[in-house]
Amino acid sequence: MFLKATIPCHDLDRPVPPYKHNPSAWSQRIPICLLAFVAAGISVHLSLFQWGLIESVWDPFFGDGSNNVLKSDTALQMYRMLGIHDAALGVLAYLGDAVLGLAGSPRRWQYRPWLVVLFGIDVIPLGIVSVILVAVQGLVVGSWCFLCLMTALISLILVYWAWDEVRVALTYLWIVWKQNCDRRLLWDAFWGNRSEPLDRAAESLLAREVK
Repeated sequence: MFLKATIPCHDLDRPVPPYKHNPSAWSQRIPICLLAFVAAGISVHLSLFQWGLIESVWDPFFGDGSNNVLKSDTALQMYRMLGIHDAALGVLAYLGDAVLGLAGSPRRWQYRPWLVVLFGIDVIPLGIVSVILVAVQGLVVGSWCFLCLMTALISLILVYWAWDEVRVALTYLWIVWKQNCDRRLLWDAFWGNRSEPLDRAAESLLAREVK
């Protein structure tokens, strides 16, 4: 039976090739979480306006543009389709980014690949969709929303910052498959189970040249 070895704390933060840093380190994830909380706070403000709880949205550049965008026919059509305002959906997505970013250890790319993949799904596709929706609203309505643009910018930054950790986790899973060609082992790796073949796969990744 394979016995789980205790890994020293300093080994948890080892750089993971091809990067010169550990994408799962707290120093990498905390900024993502803080920025996600900022975006969630902005989205709460936008959502309050869409729900009719405040009279206007703060906008230092476009005047009534924000109000026009958030109350436009396009925004209302999205509400009818989704059953929730897009700004409220943004609140949930950004809070999800923050919560998933805070979960797991500095070696979660190996111990919780499923968590990293879920984090990537929440940040990357939803972030890209957020940017597209903001662009479409502005182009269709003919007005721009300053805070909407800010959340779109934050989404792009989050995608950029999150990509390296997702890449490392997927690379680890690929090495597991390449070395073993065993679906059960790959499934175990995805859920973060430990065994000698899986630890060998992780060490193979860590032993690669850092560029």
